[in-house]
Amino acid sequence: MNKKTQVGEGAMVEYVTAMIGGQLFGLPISRVQDVFMPERVTRVPLSSREIAGVLNLRGRIVTVVDMRARLGLPQPEDGKVPMAVGVDLRGESYGLLIDQIGEVLRLPEAGMEENPVNLDPRMAKLAGGVHRLDGQLMVVLDVDRVLDLETKVQMAA
Repeated sequence: MNKKTQVGEGAMVEYVTAMIGGQLFGLPISRVQDVFMPERVTRVPLSSREIAGVLNLRGRIVTVVDMRARLGLPQPEDGKVPMAVGVDLRGESYGLLIDQIGEVLRLPEAGMEENPVNLDPRMAKLAGGVHRLDGQLMVVLDVDRVLDLETKVQMAA
């Protein structure tokens, strides 16, 4: 599923990095369709607080997921306009609201570790593993888990 390139002795995986609530996250580049500034998000009545709404992106209806709400984090106080990362799941388009987009990192596939036991449980349930970088931890988001909104909504009903 991840974009892998054979280099030397091991496969490399590329990640689009994003900051959410001061934490560095990585999304496999193979799952990322767009990076955009969301405009005119229309709230959906009776949707969970994790759904920011829907928007029209180049003729496609995109469901916008608030990643801060999904991770149980408070909304930012700084008033900065969030960015969005466009992903697809089973033919549906989604935009993940993030605080800031970063760079694309190429990391060895073998360098990914399982979630540490002390990783915040809110992050651990959406993470497919972690990469230890210079002085920080990059949590690799599992896009399928992030977009598994139906089961949570059904449990709440």
